[in-house]
Amino acid sequence: MSEKKTYTLNDLIEMASVYILEEENLQKIRDAYYFADAMHKGQFRKSGEEYIVHPLNVAIILTTIYADTPTLIAGLLHDVIEDCDCEKEEIDEKFGSVVGKLVYGVSKLGRIHFSTENEYLIDYYKKIIVGMSEDVRVIIVKLADRLHNMRTLWALPEEKQKKIAKETLEILAPIGDHLGIHKIKSELEDLALRYLKPDVFYDIAEKLNKTKVERERTVNEMMKYVTNLLTDHNIPHEIKGRAKSIYSIYNKLNKGRKFSDIYDLLALRILVGTEQECYLALGIIHSKFKPIPKRFKDYIAMPKPNMYQSLHTTVFGIDGYLFEVQIRTYAMDEVAENGVASHWAYKEQKDASVLMQTTTEQKLQFFKSIVELNEDKMSSEEFVNSVKDEVLNNNIYCFTPKGDIFELPKGATPIDFAYKVHTQVGEQMIGAIVNNSIVPLDYELQNNDIVKINTSKNSSGPSKEWLNIAKCTQTKNKIRAFFAKSEKEIYIDRGREALEKELRKRKIPFQEFLSKENTNLIFDTLKIPSHDLEELYLEIGNGKHAASTVVNTVYKKEEIKEKPKKTVIKASDADIMVAGVDKVKVNLAACCNPIPQDEIIGYITKGNGISVHRSNCHNLGLLENRTVPVEWNKTTTEKYLTTILIHSNTRDNKLLEMLQKLSMFDIHVDRFVTIARGDDTIYETDLYVRNLEHLEKVFTELEKLPYVIRVERLMR
Repeated sequence: MSEKKTYTLNDLIEMASVYILEEENLQKIRDAYYFADAMHKGQFRKSGEEYIVHPLNVAIILTTIYADTPTLIAGLLHDVIEDCDCEKEEIDEKFGSVVGKLVYGVSKLGRIHFSTENEYLIDYYKKIIVGMSEDVRVIIVKLADRLHNMRTLWALPEEKQKKIAKETLEILAPIGDHLGIHKIKSELEDLALRYLKPDVFYDIAEKLNKTKVERERTVNEMMKYVTNLLTDHNIPHEIKGRAKSIYSIYNKLNKGRKFSDIYDLLALRILVGTEQECYLALGIIHSKFKPIPKRFKDYIAMPKPNMYQSLHTTVFGIDGYLFEVQIRTYAMDEVAENGVASHWAYKEQKDASVLMQTTTEQKLQFFKSIVELNEDKMSSEEFVNSVKDEVLNNNIYCFTPKGDIFELPKGATPIDFAYKVHTQVGEQMIGAIVNNSIVPLDYELQNNDIVKINTSKNSSGPSKEWLNIAKCTQTKNKIRAFFAKSEKEIYIDRGREALEKELRKRKIPFQEFLSKENTNLIFDTLKIPSHDLEELYLEIGNGKHAASTVVNTVYKKEEIKEKPKKTVIKASDADIMVAGVDKVKVNLAACCNPIPQDEIIGYITKGNGISVHRSNCHNLGLLENRTVPVEWNKTTTEKYLTTILIHSNTRDNKLLEMLQKLSMFDIHVDRFVTIARGDDTIYETDLYVRNLEHLEKVFTELEKLPYVIRVERLMR
């Protein structure tokens, strides 16, 4: 298609009528054109043409891949929301909600200034997800839109040309490839290379021109020979030479190949009626022309995820030249050239939208992969890297024993495969068999592997070690989510217990405290937007809010009364010295349990002396401004209470072993509570220690135990 050809509405209708037979639908296309023309009246492109030329050309491009009526109309209207005084509701009313949804989806993509810089790339992909998850035709229209813009890119400044070309090559062309739309993908790549590296582009083009006459002669001789061969064997067929794209040649040269060594510059495509005839034709060609080992690929028996099917072989042809030969049926050729769009060419006798969506769900795992990634809770940086590394890169395709195909990034393991099949399969996985052989979980899967995942309902779930084995970000996030859920349950239980304990201490009935009026006050005061009791328990359990703080939001208290742990009368004998005071009653706050060498501060209570808190105690922010400097007496030899949490990665009972370890450090253990969750166990322990240095030594020794993940100090 020449970029200089001027198309008219009649050209569009003529091209569409090849496969859209209903006059009613053709009239809808005419109506859309007239509406777009009126909307864009007075607008011009950078090339100087009237703006309507652009949407008309987009629709023309869409007819070449047999786009259905709503898609053609959306191609004509794709800029009216963005560039004209037109609302989605008006399009819904005139052309139906399906067209309105498509046009609105394309408009959302158009609002982003595409860039390969991360912050823009993030938004770009997320806009892609929104449009694609509702209807894949949004992406098809966007690709056609970009293709026409690339054909007229000469009208823009050089800097902008390179920017758009880079975006096209790195973002849009790979998506076209995954959709299987070879016509659009290939032209986008060539045009992008032309503007990104014009010297390279024209150098390859010149070399192709120099060898054109000789190549055409050789190809014609080979075509004639193969035609006679297949005709002699009564195989009806069509045969044509296949041009190698400039960009594909550039890729081979970029990998160190010489131009003279690119053997598949000579290529044939053979089209036959049935799948059986594909294999018959292959056998006949191999009987006359010697094939090159390892260059045969059977994409008919094992189609690509974008539905591409064909037989590929490379043979020594006429005069010893190497020929790449593709053999496929006419139906396979439609899919190879037009991708999912080829399924819209059923003269619209079926519901094209339902058919297209069903095909997409079954075949295009590319889309499923991005949608699943978008649903995962991951950072923007992770999202972008995942899409680039795990979706748009060269992937491998593995099978279940039943023949279901799954697309995975290179380097993926059986763990990734299990979670790809289903999250529950991953969580119940106990082993894997690949190609009838047992393999370790860190085995690197290869293309076409047949993978069987062994599961057990009694499995306790994934191991944290799997995080170091899995390749896919999505797999790792699902494993992390499993453990986060386990820890969340622990915190919720702990928070509920702490609140009940605080209410019992104050003799407040639990149900009375959790009345609707009280809980709404608590949620609003503590800024818990979900208004969910479990979220409240979670924030108490993880230390964000103290149970006393929660109670105080309802029962306003001027102070937090703490149970005295240590009372000091004489300043000269005191373990805690208060600035400017000789005799004073001192309490150690139970919410944070300060110990010697902690940074501390005193709070002057009413009638109960001074309550001493750690300087980082979250309760201090709730107290009135009645603090006083205090400090530890360096000569104190007493032991003080503190509470620690010991996180282990095993459910084996290690209590005795840890008690023995603690007894080595002159520590008195007052309480030991065991909480089992999944593969892990958390121990909550009350200890009496001399000072902070003493406690840190305990931490260091406990963390040397192979099953201890970490030790932390609890603040209530």
